[in-house]
Amino acid sequence: MSAHRATEVAAATMEDVLDALLENDLACAPHVVARIVAEVTADPQAVRAVAGLLDASQRHGLKPLPSPLPLIESVRVLFADLTLDQRDRELLVAASLRLDDRLDPLLDFDGRTADALAQCAVAEFLLIHAGRVRIADPRLSIWLRATTTASTVAAVHSRLHAIFLARGEKVDADWHRARASLYGVPETAEELIRIAYEHSAAGLSERALDLAREAAAHATGGRRDEALVVAGVAAMSAGYPVEAVDQLSGLFPDAEEGWRLRSLSSLFIAQAHLQGAVPDVPLEMLAPRDDVKEHWYRWARASAFAAVLSAERGERQSMRVWLDEMREACSRGGVERGLRDPVVALAWLIVGERDVDDAEGTGPLTGGVLRAIRAARNGDIDRGLRVLAAGDSGIGMADDPFVAGLERSPLVAAYRAVTESLLLMWRGDIAVARTRLLRASLELPVALPFGGLAVVMARRLDLAVLGHLGPFSRALTAVLPPALRIDQLVDRGIQAYLSGAFDEAASFMRLWRDRGARQPALSVPGLEEVADAAGLAPPTGRRIEPPEISLAQELRSRISTCTDRDWLSEYPRIKAATRSIGSPFTRGRVEAMLGARSLIRGDAAAGAGHLEAAQNLFELCGADAWSRAVSERRRRADAGERRVSAPGQDPLAASRRIWEPILTTRELEVAMLAVEGAANRQISSTLHLSVRTVEVHLGRVFAKLEVKTRVELTVLAHRIGRYA
Repeated sequence: MSAHRATEVAAATMEDVLDALLENDLACAPHVVARIVAEVTADPQAVRAVAGLLDASQRHGLKPLPSPLPLIESVRVLFADLTLDQRDRELLVAASLRLDDRLDPLLDFDGRTADALAQCAVAEFLLIHAGRVRIADPRLSIWLRATTTASTVAAVHSRLHAIFLARGEKVDADWHRARASLYGVPETAEELIRIAYEHSAAGLSERALDLAREAAAHATGGRRDEALVVAGVAAMSAGYPVEAVDQLSGLFPDAEEGWRLRSLSSLFIAQAHLQGAVPDVPLEMLAPRDDVKEHWYRWARASAFAAVLSAERGERQSMRVWLDEMREACSRGGVERGLRDPVVALAWLIVGERDVDDAEGTGPLTGGVLRAIRAARNGDIDRGLRVLAAGDSGIGMADDPFVAGLERSPLVAAYRAVTESLLLMWRGDIAVARTRLLRASLELPVALPFGGLAVVMARRLDLAVLGHLGPFSRALTAVLPPALRIDQLVDRGIQAYLSGAFDEAASFMRLWRDRGARQPALSVPGLEEVADAAGLAPPTGRRIEPPEISLAQELRSRISTCTDRDWLSEYPRIKAATRSIGSPFTRGRVEAMLGARSLIRGDAAAGAGHLEAAQNLFELCGADAWSRAVSERRRRADAGERRVSAPGQDPLAASRRIWEPILTTRELEVAMLAVEGAANRQISSTLHLSVRTVEVHLGRVFAKLEVKTRVELTVLAHRIGRYA
């Protein structure tokens, strides 16, 4: 099954598979499940059986899957009646063990011609086309490796070694020689390392990891250190932080300084993801102790990664320290402008600072991603998306000093995919952004970039489209390392808000503010509607977002805080500004608030018009859950008179709910009794307060709700009851 076909199959059934895994406490990253589906089946029970034989790091995508995958009962049963003679078994084993799928070496191994091979007893298990051959069903490879003795596998490797040696193909010969040996074969390491470098530069990170790990198992001394570096870097570029730490930790403290310095960038990335922050270590322990320019260049790149990783996690002080270290290292390593300036710009942009130099680099991150986010921040999201698309065209991808050698890696591809989904979300293409992000999660380690931003995005996009968290976002959340925290209170608030539980939504937002109002610097949709209405102070952190998202936030705040006295003059200005917003999702949220405010003021026609516009905009961008919520509000507004007059209904419940965030508990009690017609003395007796205290509370209620008399207060309460 091709990788593309496997992804399509996995995409069609992934929700059922992820649900089954989550229900059985076997959460897997989506790209891990896609790999299992490609090699086994899309049947949830079979995937669950495989997942049950993996450790948590493998399920979570922090380490590579074993190759082959573990044998499960359904695969054993599938081939239970297959009987192979020795020649055919060795032929199939050889086909499953090779580094590539060329037909000629397999013909040399087996001795039959291509025509004879196509007619042999096991021809049905082979796909032969255009000089290539591979096992038709990946499950057969799993069964073969589990049911073939170690001595037979070693013998096949030995024969393949001899064949490739005779063909003059040293890389393949050394690979099979190393795999056949029970002891270290140091002379195989050099060629394996060389080809691992080539695979890594081509973006084939997993193959590079396999080759480098094999080289490390046989190498000694400095060659072993080099193999560990290549393996660790390949592991991290493939998205496996636990594997990267396992490989690179072998370099400390005794490896030669040059190799240790080359390992630091990947080690910092891995540890930041697993530990939630860049390791806090004395810089003098890691910095070069000589004047070798190459060493200082490596230290500059490591410091650059540490600075950007700190920025992703909002650690400004750590970011500044590492930026200073990078500047010094760039100066001593002779790479001052090409690396220094773009990394400084990228770090400050990610941390939320708008007023930074317009320095730009080259390649996928300091070039493409930096330019794309900056263009979107300046209001030209389409240009930002074009920048990303040009970088994904495969035509002349430039080197990036920041990620030198990793330009085509899955890690960098994940950064670009997350950035694209972010820009689509900013543009208001909610359904498209969700689809792109979920598809990317089937192929790439999307949880790694920007401190887990994709997990926050997946959750918010699910809520906007579904109204609840779907299997993709729940799986991505479950596989995040414990140290990498995301605040889920806003998500719970959004879910409550969309279901009509406004009091519960406001409660979650208060808790969120009390806990520090944690949010990504790269803006994702929150629940500002409730935050403003509840009178909560805006978060202090800076956010990077397009101007129209900032404008929408300002308009929502003005809608919530505008007095009745000023509404007549403010409403036309807010309405006109709202029409300038291009994003249908962003504008729809403002239109919904305008509709609610108009209804509460008794302007049914304006309220209905704004709510209709909001619903249409949400439908246009695929935010189906928001559309349903507005539809329900419109239904309640249309039935307002009947709902108020219906027996057993409390016409004041809505006003009590809306006033609760504004008034103190005692003020609310006084207000509700006053609306019900109680005189001050009656309120005094009911609440065991003095008349003077009742008057004070009532005066504060009038001031907060901007009414002058008890009559106006009563009218306002019943107006809310009709339309809220």
